[in-house]
Amino acid sequence: MSSHGDPIPMTSAASGPLSGRADVPGDKSISHRSLILGAMAVGETTITGLLEGQDVLDTARAMRAFGAEVTDLGGGKWSVHGVGVGGFAEPDQVIDCGNSGTGVRLIMGAMATSPISVTFTGDASLNKRPMARVTDPLALFGCEAVGRSGGRLPMTLVGAADPVPAHYTVPVPSAQVKSAVLLAGLNAPGETVVIEAEATRDHTERMLAGFGAEISTEVTDEGRVITLKGRPELRPQHIDVPRDPSSAAFPVCAALIVPGSDVVVPTIGLNPTRAGLFTTLREMGADLTYENERLEGGEPVADLRARFSPDLHGIEVPPERAASMIDEYPVLSVVASFAKGETHMPGVKELRVKESDRIAAMADGLRAAGVGVEDGPDWWTVLGLGHGNVPGGVTCASHLDHRIAMSFLVMGMATQKPMSVDDGGPIATSFPIFEPLMAGLGAKVRRT
Repeated sequence: MSSHGDPIPMTSAASGPLSGRADVPGDKSISHRSLILGAMAVGETTITGLLEGQDVLDTARAMRAFGAEVTDLGGGKWSVHGVGVGGFAEPDQVIDCGNSGTGVRLIMGAMATSPISVTFTGDASLNKRPMARVTDPLALFGCEAVGRSGGRLPMTLVGAADPVPAHYTVPVPSAQVKSAVLLAGLNAPGETVVIEAEATRDHTERMLAGFGAEISTEVTDEGRVITLKGRPELRPQHIDVPRDPSSAAFPVCAALIVPGSDVVVPTIGLNPTRAGLFTTLREMGADLTYENERLEGGEPVADLRARFSPDLHGIEVPPERAASMIDEYPVLSVVASFAKGETHMPGVKELRVKESDRIAAMADGLRAAGVGVEDGPDWWTVLGLGHGNVPGGVTCASHLDHRIAMSFLVMGMATQKPMSVDDGGPIATSFPIFEPLMAGLGAKVRRT
């Protein structure tokens, strides 16, 4: 069942060439952070291009519950009147973060050093995901957490009345954990230090600096050492959210595997901590080019042009690249199915604890569609069949995971027989315009 209603079965079939301009939604990671930091600033923050998917709308509703004035001005424009660092009020109700692991973990960090108690919950998928990876470091500040066995939601956090700064080494690459600790450090005296052995997406650091926080990053033998000085007065900002590279992945990958396609996806964020998929696709022989490269709001962006690429070949994806493309492995595995040879993807154990076990979900669906897959605890290999040779013709389980659903629908655009998913409802959490956008390019995607 979809996280917000009855299941929505969907089917995708081969079409003519995909062509045109794909205006994908705003970046989900930056949208979450814009609302949260806007709520922690003093004064009015304005946001344009906000992703209005369910995940981000749940974060907006949460910020209202904490006392911020959050207003939808229409057309992707939003206003946030913040309450200042340490100014969160205790919510009257349980905070429901729906399907969003990013939302719940960042919000937990933001409230962890305020003397308030908050209960968090989510949909069936989110309530299965581990939260101890965030609540353990938040305990260093003095925050207490009580939840279900295994550190799962529903969970109540009691924020620290007298927080202390933390010094924390992130055990696995996770921008969510790093960001939660940094947000908690905003209302702790002194300096909070986060060390990550592998670089993860750095939107939080960039945005904290833009809001006026004293934050620095140093590369040492230990890794990236991020130091944040607590209790700043954050300055309100105007934020122009770039388009989401994780959403761009779907029309881009579809264009690469559908004969004759030529698709442009404008103004895509190319932050080096997020652009690993595009680098990987080019290494596989994809006809993917960056046009009009520029900086917007401190983030590198470009227009991506993707053309049909009949001679894709399998590669070994470097494990150190995983953090920069962790959400894109499902759709990468689809492209790998149409490549010649093996695509090996190591260092991806984080995929096991996303909205679903994404390795298992994609491996099961790909095998059912006639593609060979081998997998282990932190790796998987897709045995590509080459263009035109992927049978398809099956219905796959989405497991309440938006990226699994969209990946199999993209796959159906180039398989010999249509592909279906049991529930496309979760797509609305991150890409609410997926269906009309793909239809506008010429894809045959329909609800069944």
